[in-house]
Amino acid sequence: MIPLYKLEKLPRTQRLRKTVKIITEGEKILAGSFASGLAGGVFDAEKLIYFADTAQVLEEDTQFSATTAKAFKEAAAILRLAAETGIGNTAMIQRTLNTMRHLLLAETGRSPADWDFYDAEGRLDPARRRPFPGMTVYLEDIRSPFNVGAMFRAAESFGAEKLFLSPFCADPHHPRAERSAMGCVDVLPWERREFFNDPLDGENRLPSGCPVFALETYGTPLADFSFPRQGLLIAGSEELGVSPAALAQADASLGRVTIPCYGAKGSLNVSVAFGIVMQAWAASLINNGTD
Repeated sequence: MIPLYKLEKLPRTQRLRKTVKIITEGEKILAGSFASGLAGGVFDAEKLIYFADTAQVLEEDTQFSATTAKAFKEAAAILRLAAETGIGNTAMIQRTLNTMRHLLLAETGRSPADWDFYDAEGRLDPARRRPFPGMTVYLEDIRSPFNVGAMFRAAESFGAEKLFLSPFCADPHHPRAERSAMGCVDVLPWERREFFNDPLDGENRLPSGCPVFALETYGTPLADFSFPRQGLLIAGSEELGVSPAALAQADASLGRVTIPCYGAKGSLNVSVAFGIVMQAWAASLINNGTD
């Protein structure tokens, strides 16, 4: 880490950007401590004092608003107390550094995207997974890498056993997909597969007896839908929704689940809607004694 006297001599814009990098490195260390199951003791007193002094330097920058300067003053006090007394924990220190970083990003005009956040340094332990047997999902022609990654993350978080992608879904290993998936592409089993043909050709590519339901409009409201113990949830294209062939399979099986909306827009991003339904499915399994 750069000595503070050198940091203070840098031009203001350069100093603020350099400070963002310093704080980011501290957050990475703390994120790694969570991944390792450590509750505290990640930083020694010297490092905490360094961050406290950094916050004090920022507090003394007269170009910050009074509110921002006060926040840096409070951060300095928290970090110094943790260094001098040992009072504090990893979570508290991480939140303090996170607040400092976002204040600096706002000052420099930079806005962090969701892939800038830390989640166990992007490395997940497959052994910690507790999937629900038979909970599977099918992403049909999801074109956006961001949506594919977000849906991987939701599927993994809510216990999907496996995820299937249609041939025209975005690549889960696209950099944007991996950023929004936050490591879930590597721990959630998945494969590309075409389940649905034109009903006129008479071929059914679904596993025999697999219950199927679709996330789509004009279906059973979410609160009234009866989720299966095992089954396949279909989520369709951002623009066109679930294909007619897939809908025919769903309508002949468990039907459609719909999320009621009450705003002027009347619809949700597909990855948001998918996450809502996955949570409801997982909750129904837990409430019915499946764990």
